[in-house]
Amino acid sequence: MKPALHIKQAGFSVTVQDGGRFGYQRFGVPPSGALDDIGRQIANILVGNERTAGALEIAAGGLAVEAAADSVRFATAGAVGPALLKSANATLHIPAFQSARALRGDAIHISAPKNGAVAYLAIEGGFDLPTALTSLSTYTRAELGGFRGRGLRAGDRLFLRADRAPDRYEVRLNVTVAAPNIIRLMRGPNDSAFESAAFEALFSSTFTVTAASDRMGLRLNGPALARADRAESEPQATTVGALQVPGDGQPILLLADRQTTGGYPRIATVISADIPAAGRLTVGMTIRFQEVSRQEALGLLREQRLWLDGLADRLQKAPTNLLSSEHLLAANLIGGVTTGAVKDIE
Repeated sequence: MKPALHIKQAGFSVTVQDGGRFGYQRFGVPPSGALDDIGRQIANILVGNERTAGALEIAAGGLAVEAAADSVRFATAGAVGPALLKSANATLHIPAFQSARALRGDAIHISAPKNGAVAYLAIEGGFDLPTALTSLSTYTRAELGGFRGRGLRAGDRLFLRADRAPDRYEVRLNVTVAAPNIIRLMRGPNDSAFESAAFEALFSSTFTVTAASDRMGLRLNGPALARADRAESEPQATTVGALQVPGDGQPILLLADRQTTGGYPRIATVISADIPAAGRLTVGMTIRFQEVSRQEALGLLREQRLWLDGLADRLQKAPTNLLSSEHLLAANLIGGVTTGAVKDIE
């Protein structure tokens, strides 16, 4: 029988996501991909995969799977606490940002994301799934990609590429991922469509993520952003991170599953380095916006890419005794949501 994860329980939104599909927006197909692509990449680094590999994005509820393979190496990253690894003899707490190995019949339990929108589960070797338009990413509205174009459900068998995880020591990364309280952006591309008071409100006010948010975009509630002309423009191609403003003045921050064109003017666009941080925002969180220059945006993106490129060289050997005091302390760390940056733990 092919190696697999047997899905025992899945929350409202557990999908396969990679870095997204590109080049098809002209056909009406959005890129999709991980909301927090840094979290996805880190999970893959921990299990020894290429950073482009797909992972399970857990965006609501939790996930419980059973290993239907000789052994399965896994790791979690993102807004997630310790995973539970349950065997016939013991239940172990596996910290986030650390790899571990499950044997056939073992169960892996991952709680719902906490202090953020999404968590990621990566499996060494990846998932044995066909690509759709060059990507594994799930776009549920078109039933495209991932596992049958939909979220996972209890009873599904998600096939794996490897029947056995190689024998080696487990690793961890001393980093933390948090939802942001500030998102950086640049004006435009339709800034001329707004009154000067709109920019004053945008950069001086707090906005709250509403319950009408999803993978298409974050609907924000705050002071109305006054438009100079209330008429809608001709449809334009959309971009991830665009802050579009409907007639009611309440902005919508477009995300991975956004519509490919839109007529609402865009007052500003989130810089590339902060797109993963924006993807961590969830209902009820508040956010402020900070304007940066193009030069600053490029410098921040370069810095982020260099940091990611260096993570594989900073993997540390994980404790071999999962019941050690070091492990217990790591498993019970509680941190506040203060920044969208991915930080090294001192």
